[in-house]
Amino acid sequence: MADISDADAMAPGVADTALAPRRGIPAHAMESWWHAPDRFAIRRIDWDGRRDGGRAPRGSLLFLPGRADFYEKYLETLDGWHAAGWRVTALDWRWQAGSGRYYADTRIGGVDNFSTWINDLASFWADWTVSAPGPHVLIGHSMGGHLALRAVAQARVHPTALVLSAPMLGFVTPIPPALQSAFGWLMCQIGDPDRPAWADGERPGDSAQTRGAALTHDVARYADELWWRQARPELDLGPASWHWVRKASESMRAMTGDRLLESVDVPVLTLAARQDLLVSWQAIARVAARLRYGELIEFGPEAAHELLREADRVRDRVLGHIDAFLARTALAATV
Repeated sequence: MADISDADAMAPGVADTALAPRRGIPAHAMESWWHAPDRFAIRRIDWDGRRDGGRAPRGSLLFLPGRADFYEKYLETLDGWHAAGWRVTALDWRWQAGSGRYYADTRIGGVDNFSTWINDLASFWADWTVSAPGPHVLIGHSMGGHLALRAVAQARVHPTALVLSAPMLGFVTPIPPALQSAFGWLMCQIGDPDRPAWADGERPGDSAQTRGAALTHDVARYADELWWRQARPELDLGPASWHWVRKASESMRAMTGDRLLESVDVPVLTLAARQDLLVSWQAIARVAARLRYGELIEFGPEAAHELLREADRVRDRVLGHIDAFLARTALAATV
């Protein structure tokens, strides 16, 4: 694993003290690079977890963002977990945010196969857990939630507890789940598979206004994302390619077969909104029901896709559920 050093550190954003830590890298966090086994450089950010009075951290928490996401959007939450006593790490996915691009057109999101991301996560986890004190908690949002659950189900990582925020376990689309991977394959056959699957935003038909409403009801937190995209243009990523859609559909279909979900032997907390416009509530509920040690917390019309960046009345409930879950699972295991 790459050491975190001054030589490796990356320049922080310009802090807005009124919105810190939402628009600036906290002074006690360090950005650096981790190199995958093939030497591909992937961004990371770490809070060391030292607590007041020199007490040991409660444990270590790894956060994985979603598609076209970046960890800067979650600084407020990550810094809050650190303040609560956790050693915190967040990681980019290869080919997005500050970790490069799959296509020459840097606005299109792509991947060769989702197994590449699973391999990256497994390699990072093996390195990270050597130096990060347990218990080890894995938290994934949207695509990050999908990949975290798949890695656990395939026994590539084994956290003490797993938290899934609006996990990408199905798309919101009129195409039936059983036909989605076939439809993705067809769209790759009738045109360039590397062309964008929609014009902009997170889904077909998005405008700047509808994109924000699909993500969060909190206008100020949505503005934070736009601020970071302007402050760090390398973070900006647009629609996915049809090849990505095909591979995402294949990955979701594969994970729900062969009793993989029933093999998950760690406690899993899933939080999702019934009216999420990006990921399928029905698919999430079906998966959650198959997890032996699973809990599902649902939200109504007050919540959109980005639960950790919602208005305070929702976000506070989300964080409360996560804190309580970790207290009775990850932390209880160390008592």
